[in-house]
Amino acid sequence: MSEVYEQLRQRLDDLGTGFPATQNSVEISILKQLFTEEDARMFLMLTPMLEDPQSVARRLELPEDQTASHLEDMASRGLLFRHKKGDRVRYSAVPFVVGIYEFQLNRVNRELAEELETYYQQALGKTFQQWSTPVMRTIPINREIVSEWPIAAYEDAMTIIDNQKTIAVAPCICRTSAAQIDQACDKPLETCFLFGSHAAYYVDNGMGRYIEKEEAKQIIAKNDEAGLVMQPFNSQSVGGMCSCCGCCCGMLRSLKLQDSPAEAVKSNYFAEVDEEVCVGCETCVERCQMDAISMVDEKAHVVENRCIGCGLCVTTCPTDAMALKKKSEDNLYLPPESGMETYMRIAKERGKI
Repeated sequence: MSEVYEQLRQRLDDLGTGFPATQNSVEISILKQLFTEEDARMFLMLTPMLEDPQSVARRLELPEDQTASHLEDMASRGLLFRHKKGDRVRYSAVPFVVGIYEFQLNRVNRELAEELETYYQQALGKTFQQWSTPVMRTIPINREIVSEWPIAAYEDAMTIIDNQKTIAVAPCICRTSAAQIDQACDKPLETCFLFGSHAAYYVDNGMGRYIEKEEAKQIIAKNDEAGLVMQPFNSQSVGGMCSCCGCCCGMLRSLKLQDSPAEAVKSNYFAEVDEEVCVGCETCVERCQMDAISMVDEKAHVVENRCIGCGLCVTTCPTDAMALKKKSEDNLYLPPESGMETYMRIAKERGKI
């Protein structure tokens, strides 16, 4: 094993939810597929703070042109984040999740997908819900399906769309990767949203396309119809919002294994059934991604600590027997204001700062 790849693994393990080691070193094999040794050394010299190539070159005592070319090449391969504003271009290191993994839309092949799935099963999947602060959280599609108002803007997928100036849509990396190993489901593929500079990064790298708000809302409506869960990044100001299935999505698969998915995802809502009008059609049972609904005496029954408050059971209930309820005030969760604050909280909980 090249020492630089273990150093890179350790660096990635310091970021986000981590990048743990395994006994068979499958994580090192993944890194070797993505990074050259030169890439790895460059990544080790960068931080999550945006920096222009000239500054990097001066700090590392490297030629400016060569440094700028290398940073751009790495960003084009999803190994760094690129931020453009006017003529200024800056780069930063990113976690493996959310970050490098999601940026492999155009590069994931069968070999990489197989190793990613092995790594997920052995170690990576266990990191997603391991800490008090989740990296993503589940929200309702819109406030109309919540019985008690008001609902905060960051809790409403449609309002999140309304508040964006720049929107892109991209294929789901989880279902894209699953397709490479013949494990794809029948859910729609082009379903995940990027905003602002994240949208620009995806479009510039050929991973997504710009769309208007109306098309974004139409996609969300189709996502709901298909039974996908809306999961934005766990902050009040978000750079992206995923549309997830319980069979392919790493976050939902990890949540499903929890004893109390509702607590792990920090949802502020739960589904409640009115047994008086429930006709026992079992539509909600089929649509629930967390196995939170069962039939008891031919009526739907919600296991509250498994319900993540997505509202999939509400939007298709033929008799309006299902409704989302807001949790009590002392059980409400206030997301961090920004993505940086989210990662800082996770780092503190992991003992990294």
